[in-house]
Amino acid sequence: MARDFDVIIVGSGINSLVCGALLSKRGKRVCVLERNAVLGGCIRTEELTAPGFAHDTFSTLYTLFVTAPHFPLLQADLEQRGVSFLNTSTPTAAVLPDHRALIFTTSRDANIAALDALHPGDGAAHALAMRQVEESSGLTFPLLGQEPFRLATLKVLVRHALRGNGTGLTSYFGRAMESCRGWLEASFESELAQALLAPWPLHVGLGPESTVSAHMAKLIMFTLEAAGAPMVKGGSARLVAAFAHLIESRGGTLLTDADVIRVLTRKGEATGVRLADGRELWSQQVVCNVTPTQLYGRLLESGQVPVEVAKQAAAYRYGRGEMQIHLALSAPPDWRDPALRKVAMLHLTSGLDAVSRAVNEAERGLLPAAATVVVAQPLAVDASRAPAGKWILWIQLQELPRHLKGDALGEIPVGDGRWTPDIRERYADRIIERLAHHIPNLKANVIGRAALSPADLAARNINLVGGDPYSGCCAIDQFMLWRPLRATRNHATPIKGLYHIGASTHPGPGLGGMSGFMVANRIS
Repeated sequence: MARDFDVIIVGSGINSLVCGALLSKRGKRVCVLERNAVLGGCIRTEELTAPGFAHDTFSTLYTLFVTAPHFPLLQADLEQRGVSFLNTSTPTAAVLPDHRALIFTTSRDANIAALDALHPGDGAAHALAMRQVEESSGLTFPLLGQEPFRLATLKVLVRHALRGNGTGLTSYFGRAMESCRGWLEASFESELAQALLAPWPLHVGLGPESTVSAHMAKLIMFTLEAAGAPMVKGGSARLVAAFAHLIESRGGTLLTDADVIRVLTRKGEATGVRLADGRELWSQQVVCNVTPTQLYGRLLESGQVPVEVAKQAAAYRYGRGEMQIHLALSAPPDWRDPALRKVAMLHLTSGLDAVSRAVNEAERGLLPAAATVVVAQPLAVDASRAPAGKWILWIQLQELPRHLKGDALGEIPVGDGRWTPDIRERYADRIIERLAHHIPNLKANVIGRAALSPADLAARNINLVGGDPYSGCCAIDQFMLWRPLRATRNHATPIKGLYHIGASTHPGPGLGGMSGFMVANRIS
């Protein structure tokens, strides 16, 4: 059978681009297929609000990408194609309703001092958490950076198990299971310190009470402290363009408006794909950056999927929905604390209990009374994204129901439970009021506003089921060894030569591109 390509990659998100670029550099003939009109998956830059304002529509921070093991392999190629990462020494902060704020920097000594100033001992608690991450890095990063069912991963576990009669390994996993609430209440006295840390599990699809949420919060703070909050100069779309040029320069092909409706197989082995327009493309191997629901319920014929795999794929759970609000401002925000203007991404919250309440309300189908408001300020890092003297705010809400049952405040009728433009805009109004409480000049300076509800996100990207930005619930039973399914191993599928990557697979969501890296290594 004639082969059009060595590898076909379905989807063009960060994992697909990393996979395609690495394979192209190794001499493989790669084809990347994107069902939408624009490459990039959840990486896109658009003038959503007004001319001259470059909004990152979905994702915006690249901390995980610049710290990934494949970044040094790709960095020179991307820089040659115009990619420049800009950064800041103040990656995040927390702001309470009474305007008290705590800014987290890339200096550990400064962070310890700031926390101790809030309450003696809180700085030591942070130092201990960061030291724990460092001391366990030889276990944590291989577990997240390698496929779980691999000899190399087993060797790492055995090596740590042999230390101290296994107590080190059991202690590690015992501590890793801790909830963020348990850690914060036992370690930090200041409510502002707790408010700084409590929202971060939301960024990996968890909540403060979730198993492993403390471990993830520690890892995130460690990474922010070490690498800051890098953004792509000019907008994230430049990274996509650079990847596309790199793949094409090595003989690869990228096609948009190319909706794959079937993975073609022969005698249990992947041979190519069929597109919605009837075209068939043939390859030696196929890599799908999709959800398990799509892969096993849409792209493969039912007779090709083992019963248990099909059953588990059908039962795969999706998490909370997300909403985004993009604002173009005629002037920089006049935060009540002026230092906040320099922060890349901050959280408006009343603290640990408020985050828990909002998560609980969302999981019960309610619009939260006081959601945690994520506010990114691209202009604090990259002045090129808006006209001189103007500003952009990138707002994210991660505690929203995919299907509505009511409003916790009883103010917004939810009708039949589907997100509508009216519900979206009324809820956005609620969030803007919260934000205006901290930025007195906000409302008067809004040039344009664009809001995306969970339904809007789902319509823009088929992997964001119900508006879940993480392509699947990240609870412990759908994570690590069990992501995406208990019946599959690593990124392999029951079909030989067919691989599964993306946020639905190990090591989960994020802009790191790790699953694409892992599969590229398997294929090469």
